[in-house]
Amino acid sequence: MARIGLEHRRTWFVRLAEWGSRRRYGKVLDPGRVWLHNRRVLTTFLLLEGSAGRWKTLDPTLNALAVMAAAGRVGCGWCLDFGYWEFHHRAVDPAKLRAVPQWRDSEVYTELERAVMEYAEAMTATPPEVTDEQVERLRADLTDEQLVELTAAVSLENYRSRSYSALGLTSQGFKEYCDLRPVR
Repeated sequence: MARIGLEHRRTWFVRLAEWGSRRRYGKVLDPGRVWLHNRRVLTTFLLLEGSAGRWKTLDPTLNALAVMAAAGRVGCGWCLDFGYWEFHHRAVDPAKLRAVPQWRDSEVYTELERAVMEYAEAMTATPPEVTDEQVERLRADLTDEQLVELTAAVSLENYRSRSYSALGLTSQGFKEYCDLRPVR
């Protein structure tokens, strides 16, 4: 149950935001409803997400696995639910997405994919637990540009996951494509 109201007065701005969300995702996203309580926060979030959507140096599967591993580490059910839907539509292998909560025991991943998820979880720990060895392992296969994008993607997912979890957002039904659950 959300810890903040998801309903708003039906202003032109609210109607426009809801229309845009329905058009793109088929429904009004709960995080958008939360951010509508503060238009400056909403605007900043939309600008950040729009800019991040243009990051393209990192392989989409590596990006997806890093984001999903971070969301799982935080325990954000909304993020896992929506993340699976989003990455499913970006043609990331569904078997890899489904196995994220148990990635250490799954055989569907390459060594690089495992290193990416380990890095994402280490970044997400409080305080961060990233080691020089983890970074060097990634640098064997990623350019500096890709490593920076990976780090930024995990940081952005931490922003999302921690915000949504703190505000009590839960799965919104995107998981009709999967059965992912947060891992703590």
